[in-house]
Amino acid sequence: MKQATQIEGFLTTVVERAGASLEEVKVSAQGKHRFLTVLIDHEERHLTLDEVTEVSKAISQAIDESSEFGISAFTLEVSSPGIDRPLTKLRHFRKNIGRLANITTATGEKYQGRIESADPVPVIDGRAFPLDEIKRAMVEIEFRRPDDSNHSAKRRG
Repeated sequence: MKQATQIEGFLTTVVERAGASLEEVKVSAQGKHRFLTVLIDHEERHLTLDEVTEVSKAISQAIDESSEFGISAFTLEVSSPGIDRPLTKLRHFRKNIGRLANITTATGEKYQGRIESADPVPVIDGRAFPLDEIKRAMVEIEFRRPDDSNHSAKRRG
């Protein structure tokens, strides 16, 4: 089987035609068995299980019809990234507007606040964070969202 970067180029068109975006491709092996893991997402909203299933079928069909993947058997796993995925692209921030986020800057400063917008850069409670200044950004899982929306990006630690 080809490497992930080669497979990515092939699958990008297939995934986009099916109405999703390709996030990541991983090729791994466990013993003699190979796995192809494909992470997909949508530009503006979260995918439904039915949509993931449809994209998975499109990928499987495209692979079956292609001679580029060799003859070795593999297991195809298609899913969407979970809430624990780092926010690395503007569209990740756009999809999570209104959610609480933890930001670590390139200089090591830590902030927590609500994502207000993402164009042209992510804005967390009124403070702009250009992508190149963000070392790590994660959505904070909230089980009970506070009623008070008057929060500000707070420096942590």
